[in-house]
Amino acid sequence: MRESVRKISPETFHEQAAAIEAEVKKLIVGQDAVIRHVLIGMISNGHVLLEGVPGLGKTMLIRALGQALDLDFSRIQFTPDLMPADITGTEIMEERDDGRRGFRFQQGPIFANLVLADEINRATPKTQSALLEAMQEHTVTVANMTYPLPTPFFVLATQNPIEQEGTYPLPEAQLDRFLFKVNVPFPTANDLTEILNRTTAGEGSELSAVARGEDLIAMQV
Repeated sequence: MRESVRKISPETFHEQAAAIEAEVKKLIVGQDAVIRHVLIGMISNGHVLLEGVPGLGKTMLIRALGQALDLDFSRIQFTPDLMPADITGTEIMEERDDGRRGFRFQQGPIFANLVLADEINRATPKTQSALLEAMQEHTVTVANMTYPLPTPFFVLATQNPIEQEGTYPLPEAQLDRFLFKVNVPFPTANDLTEILNRTTAGEGSELSAVARGEDLIAMQV
C-alpha cells in the first residue's frame, strides 16, 4: 500500500504542517508545544498519550485536529463500567430476508481514523486492554473474525494524573503502544485571559479542513 502513496516535497511538507498547526491554534490557546508534539506523533504514524489535570483542553485539542485534518472522528469516554465490547463492537443477532437468523458484526467506536480515548485511565485494565490489538496491528478480532481498521488510524488518549481519585495505572503493555506521552501544562495568566475573552465573545468552535487523511499519509513517507 505504501508503494502507491504519493510523495511530497519538503516545501509542501512544511506548508501542510504549518497550515494544520495554524488552524488548530485558532481554537487552542497557549498549547503550541503540545500541538506540535501531537502532530509529530501523527506524522510519525504513532499514538500519543496526553496527561494533565481536567480542564486544560486536551479533549478539545484532539477534536480540533480531527476537524483540521477532516478525519473520521470517534470519542470513547472511559469509565469504570465501560466494557471491551463497547470499544471494539459486538455481534448482534438479526433476521435476514430469507427468514433465517444470523449474527452480524456491529462495529464499535474504534472503527474511525482518529479515536479519542478520553480519560483512558478511568477504565479498568481489562477494558484498557481492548485497545492493544487495534493500536499494534490496526485490526480488531471478535468471535475469531479479524476486521481491518480504517487508514490512517490513530489513538490519541488523555489521562488524568494517577494520584487523582478513581484512576487506574496503565499497564506497561498499554503504555508501550504509545509513541510518547505529552504533559499538558496549565495555561499562563495571559492565556487564561485570552481563553476567557474567546469564551465570553461566543466565538465559533468549527475549524476548516486544511488537509486530508491522504495528505497525512503522504507526510509519513
